[in-house]
Amino acid sequence: MQRYFVAPKQFNGEEVVITGEDVKHISKVMRMKEEDRIICLDNQGFAGEYTIHAITEGEVLATLARPLAKSTELPLYVTVVSGLSKGDKFEQVLQKGTELGASSFSPYKAARSVVKWEDKKANKKLARYQKIVKEAAEQSERTLIPTVTEAKTFQEVLYLAESYDDAWLIYEETARADEHINLSERLSQLKMNQSLLIMVGPEGGVSQAEADQAMSAGFHPISLGPRILRTETAPQYVLSVLSYYFECMR
Repeated sequence: MQRYFVAPKQFNGEEVVITGEDVKHISKVMRMKEEDRIICLDNQGFAGEYTIHAITEGEVLATLARPLAKSTELPLYVTVVSGLSKGDKFEQVLQKGTELGASSFSPYKAARSVVKWEDKKANKKLARYQKIVKEAAEQSERTLIPTVTEAKTFQEVLYLAESYDDAWLIYEETARADEHINLSERLSQLKMNQSLLIMVGPEGGVSQAEADQAMSAGFHPISLGPRILRTETAPQYVLSVLSYYFECMR
């Protein structure tokens, strides 16, 4: 059944009004008609199965058939901060990270970042990023859409860590030193419903100076095994481990 995130203000009792691009998707792409069922979510934890009772050029009207109580959210609040990287690597982090349960994302300006964050293009980029996470959240049947922020400075990331229960630095030098037990150790320290900040470097990894500052700020260096992963692969590895540990083993 197709899922659509709808702004909370568009819910009125047992009625919902769908507008925007989702109208075209419902009417033109999915070719739905009256009496067809869809799932609508308010991005605040509510999800319900709705029956379509009117489709016009600009909106779709539907009535609640039954509320849905199942939660599909990872039982941790996980933020991924990823060094600015070339091409569509960050978009891959957004899409796959959303599917795997991340709660929020931020690119950051790392010492080894090749690309720059242009403020004049920020709004356009953020709109595209939000579209990616919305579609990924719908596809993976999540009840919440992750947030995406503008690029942070490295110092802002260090400051951000103070508000989290734990902070991990995915550090390739830890992997090269064969210090692989630290991931298991940090997992055992985490508890359900806590918050975790994960920092991943860009192509070329994290510089020694950044690693030293991050560890001084409370980040724990984490190895993801003996192989060195790409910047877009590392977050997927960590989120998969978290899902297995907190969802599949319980």
